[in-house]
Amino acid sequence: MALSRRQFVGGAVAVAGATTAGLGTTGFTPSARPADLWREFESAPYTHPQIPYVGRAGAHAGARRAPRPRVVANAVTHGATPDGSGDSAPAINRALAEAGERGGGTVLLPPGTYRIDDYLRIGHSGVVLRGAGSGRTTLLATRHLTELIGPYGSRYGGDKSSWSWAGGLVWLSPHARHASLVAAIRARAWPFEGWTGNRRDEWATLTALRPARRGDRSVTVEDPSGLARGRLVLLRLADDPGHTLLEHMAGGGPGPEAYTWDDKTKLTSYVPYEWPVRITGIAGRRVTLERPLPLDLRPEWDPRLVSGAEPLTDAGVVGLTLEAPLLAQSPHLLDKGFNGVTFQCAYDCWAEDVVVRHVDNGFGLVAASACTLRRTRVEGRGSHHPYFCREGAHDNLVEDFRIAARTVPAPAGTQLHGINVEGLSSHNVWSRGVMETGTFDTHRGMPFANVRTGITVENDGRHGGDASAGPLYGARFAHWNVTVTNGRAGLVKLDTVAPYSATVGISEVREFDQIDVPDFAGELHARVEAYGSPESVRPRNLYEAQRALRHR
Repeated sequence: MALSRRQFVGGAVAVAGATTAGLGTTGFTPSARPADLWREFESAPYTHPQIPYVGRAGAHAGARRAPRPRVVANAVTHGATPDGSGDSAPAINRALAEAGERGGGTVLLPPGTYRIDDYLRIGHSGVVLRGAGSGRTTLLATRHLTELIGPYGSRYGGDKSSWSWAGGLVWLSPHARHASLVAAIRARAWPFEGWTGNRRDEWATLTALRPARRGDRSVTVEDPSGLARGRLVLLRLADDPGHTLLEHMAGGGPGPEAYTWDDKTKLTSYVPYEWPVRITGIAGRRVTLERPLPLDLRPEWDPRLVSGAEPLTDAGVVGLTLEAPLLAQSPHLLDKGFNGVTFQCAYDCWAEDVVVRHVDNGFGLVAASACTLRRTRVEGRGSHHPYFCREGAHDNLVEDFRIAARTVPAPAGTQLHGINVEGLSSHNVWSRGVMETGTFDTHRGMPFANVRTGITVENDGRHGGDASAGPLYGARFAHWNVTVTNGRAGLVKLDTVAPYSATVGISEVREFDQIDVPDFAGELHARVEAYGSPESVRPRNLYEAQRALRHR
């Protein structure tokens, strides 16, 4: 059911070229009062026990304007046909590859409708595919990823299709890493999908690290000779036999210490934790990082900076609609791969004013970090994962987004999630969103330190995740000023399930048949403020307030 204007509160938010009433303004209402938790956070922004620091989330530390590289090609002059009469994918891919080989630049897609019988690949840094606006440039996809690449099974077994949570018909991923992924899929050697290769063994140590604390902006290295200012590196933390790293991600204390970790085989496969970060300064053996440390560095976790895949940086997709055929949604976990836009092993990349329609899965962040999705929209017949964030994706920003109500009823046996985060992903932000369908989906895999703020949701989806993926939440999840229009809980109110979490200014909600119990025994150290009163506390948007705080 589509939401009426009366079901929203606050001002208007421009989302993907359309004006929708909803939450998301960053000003303060006269009746709003300062949140106690916010006053605490201001005094210790990098180390607060319940609220993560996300003030630098997004591309280029949350820059308001995406780069606009010079135009180097027009896809029409390469043979793309804007009347939809022929397959434009070869021409567009040729233009994108040539732009990358020349060092980057913008490839234009003038107004029109372009049929694509293949998926589009951006594999070089600095390349941007720019349409004339989501209402003027349309890509019509005719084939799914199972046809184009092949079946993609799960590395954990069973008959699941990994196209249910991976890949895109517009796929931004570094050329070499993408080629190795596709080769592994075609060989049916189902890969890991992150920065360190299909078997997580393609990395080299740059330097070991001395101990440090969560929130530190600089670290002491053993050997700075392999480092350089501006270089993107991976912080690598391995777990120890007692799983104290996983306990630390869960907030520590008796609950996580008593938890049984060894049989959570999917969760333990996500470790080592890999966090991409750019070096901003070097003074002797002291190295300054672009963002504060997300976790402690302790000797038992063998902390080190390592190299991984060559990253995709400063690439983007702007101003277009991607439309798949209006086919029935597939049964749960059997998606064929009519997926939208996916970023993989990407950093400082973005999508802006992009709509995806009739897709299996919408916008993907797969081992992607410091990327921004702005003014994006998922619409049409309904999606399994409208937004998916997984495989160790960190520091991303999704703002001014909309998940539109489905235009056809959901077939039996399908599943709807919403804004998904899993697989030890951390410090991601969803801000100023309108969800006419879906839920706040956490697929287990113990994501931690993520923020959802300024969102209105018709909470009609269900979360996923199997038992081997471990806890639903790690520490420091924050839901801040969230309006639930149908009063259903569904992982919006966090205090009964998420350790060291903050639930501030959300609607009054009730449980339904998917009732979750805490993963950790004992005190969860969760905080609740202004329950039942969305928009009653300030700041109204937790991410925007943290951005302002960093500039003081």
